[in-house]
Amino acid sequence: MSSPEIASLSWGHMKVKGCSTTYKDCKVWPGGSRTWDWRETGTNHSPGVQPADLEEVVQKGVKTLVIGRGMSEALQVPQSTVDYLKKNGINVLVLQTEKAVAEYNALAAQGVKVGGVFHSTC
Repeated sequence: MSSPEIASLSWGHMKVKGCSTTYKDCKVWPGGSRTWDWRETGTNHSPGVQPADLEEVVQKGVKTLVIGRGMSEALQVPQSTVDYLKKNGINVLVLQTEKAVAEYNALAAQGVKVGGVFHSTC
């Protein structure tokens, strides 16, 4: 199963190819996507992305995970979160969201088992 292409990104809006939903923040993995609802894990810009935010995507068997920190990179990614991914044998890329989406799409096009979590505003 391949990772779906992110078809479009603008401030507060993301579209995933093959999905009718428009996301503000989203999680994507080989074969699917859904809204990334920060309230589920109590996530905030600081301290930022927690392992609990990534668990669902990790369980989909991804080899690489791309984290989009927002258009202005306001979303933090603590070292403990990066360490969690590395401990699970997953390559991690932490980038500004536009760069993260471009990198994710490039990896997906190459057939890499890539997942991502993307914040589309600040």
